[in-house]
This record gives sequence, C-alpha cells and structure tokens, in this order.
Amino acid sequence: MSDSFEKIDHVGIAVADLDSAVAAYERLTGSAPAHRQVVESDGVEAVMFEVGESRIELLGSTRPDSKIAGFLAKRGSGLHHVAYGVRDVQEALDRFSGMGLQLLDDCPRRGAAGRLVAFMHPSAAAGVLTELCQPDSGPLPEHT
Repeated sequence: MSDSFEKIDHVGIAVADLDSAVAAYERLTGSAPAHRQVVESDGVEAVMFEVGESRIELLGSTRPDSKIAGFLAKRGSGLHHVAYGVRDVQEALDRFSGMGLQLLDDCPRRGAAGRLVAFMHPSAAAGVLTELCQPDSGPLPEHT
C-alpha cells in the first residue's frame, strides 16, 4: 500500500441539476444515496452513493458564487475531483508541500459527512483536482 494514499475515497462529480443526477445515479447504482448534506461554507450540496468501499459524490451549487457554480459555468457537468483517503490530512499536506507541490489548502477543514478535507492544486496531479480526506477524528487540528 502507498505511503501517501490509503484508498480512493470518492470521485466528485459537479452537476447542474442535482435532483436529476441523484435520480440517474439511483438507477445506475440500484440504491438510494447514503448521505446528503449542504456544506454552507462551500456553497455546495453533496450527495454520496456507496460503491463498494468507495463513493460517488454528486456536487450541486447552492449559490452563484460557489466554486462548483464557477466550475459548472466554465466546464459544465462532469468530473470535478478525485479524493484519496489518508491517515492524517495535515501530515499529507506538509509532506506534499515539502515536495514542492502546489496546495489549495494549507490546513484541513470540515467537509461533508464530518470528514477532514484539504485540496491540492490540479498541477500537483497532472491536471486533476485532488482532495485529501480522513474520517472525522474530533476537533480540527491546530495549524501552526
């Protein structure tokens, strides 16, 4: 197993019509969403479908100034990011920063389903927006 990534946690798909996309993925996966949550701080509504030990995350914008709204305006619906499970997001950020990779976050923040998350710039992974996430382990770590 990799020293950096433990697994592919989920793939994030930006969608213009969240309810329509949810209906499509209910048909595709044969199941209802496992989780649905609005993340006010990001202006996004996230809907998760379980697929084996990974997930598909559908992302709809809740306001016109959100990053998802900007993505949709520029690129339309489609793959937004790949999220990798890591043991410790801050440790991973520090390691990747030390390697000279460009980060979008320098410390973890609370994401959907209580996970700690942080993003790396697409240039760090051959043009793919990369999310690092770990299960909720209590309060956000202090960043120094």
